[in-house]
Amino acid sequence: MDGSPQDAVPLTILTGFLGAGKTTLLNRILARDSGLRVAVLVNDFGTLNIDAELVVGVENDVISMANGCVCCTIRDDLAEAVRRVLDRPEEPEHILLEASGVADPAGIAMTFVDSELRKRIRLDSIVCVVDAEQVFARPELPALMDLKLRQVGFSDLVVVNKVDLAGWEEVAKVRVWLDDHFRRLRVLEANYCEVPDEVLLGVGRFDAARASFESEMPAQVQADSPGDGNGHAGGHAAAFETWMYQTEQPLSLAALKEAMRTLPGTVYRAKGIVYTSDAPERRVVLQVVGRRADISVQDEWGQRRPRTQIVAIGATGTMNRSALQEIFASCIAAKPVGAS
Repeated sequence: MDGSPQDAVPLTILTGFLGAGKTTLLNRILARDSGLRVAVLVNDFGTLNIDAELVVGVENDVISMANGCVCCTIRDDLAEAVRRVLDRPEEPEHILLEASGVADPAGIAMTFVDSELRKRIRLDSIVCVVDAEQVFARPELPALMDLKLRQVGFSDLVVVNKVDLAGWEEVAKVRVWLDDHFRRLRVLEANYCEVPDEVLLGVGRFDAARASFESEMPAQVQADSPGDGNGHAGGHAAAFETWMYQTEQPLSLAALKEAMRTLPGTVYRAKGIVYTSDAPERRVVLQVVGRRADISVQDEWGQRRPRTQIVAIGATGTMNRSALQEIFASCIAAKPVGAS
């Protein structure tokens, strides 16, 4: 037990590496009628909080936290954001926190088990989403694999996602990888993060006695992840950098699809909301994970200003900003919207 009062609000943390499917899982939870009054906290790595834009049907209950990783540079802001949610006229019955894809969940957990928030918040569980198709990508960068292992190691439940894209042989490799590193791990396989709420919300799995989690963590990962003395690993945010592209000129869908084939391999993840000349009244969502790119037409802009906002994430020092600028600028439609 974590020692929180019985009336403390349960909180579920969704973690996992870039593009694993955390926002998809969050959207699935929100789309189902759980009967709970749920508050949502969305963190993104970078000055544009694209994940908050990608969450469907949530506006006033999303508190956007940008400019860094939730478990380090804006950890104090996270605590304050939770306080604001709890002080709303209608207190939430559950809180969902979608962590940045480069976040180490150790520091996030300590925010709730080692502060005055412990009296008001009960850390219900930490759910890690793993991309079955991309988990072994970039083997030449062992620090990425170490981060993924820490995200899994600090979780109570692992959702191995995108099993249809990966295929059964690759999924079997992922299961062996997990079994080799961790004991008694709860694992669910899924497509599009289709997981029932009953195993996600109000489960009470988290145990503060495991706050250090060292018994479950591979020795090499422990050695490579120095902390601050409070179970908070350091240095992971410095290993990544972001680049942002914004324009109010509409892009061509065909040009964007072609351009994504030329996106440099140093870009681990790209995501954004796109304003296009092909469907100017609707938002287009861009999702790039590794070599896979998905572009889909979504809901209407409504009261939101049509514009393109894209964030790309890669290893520090590897992002060719001028090349990225040229790639996306080349997608600007030749004719403005409404031109004959």
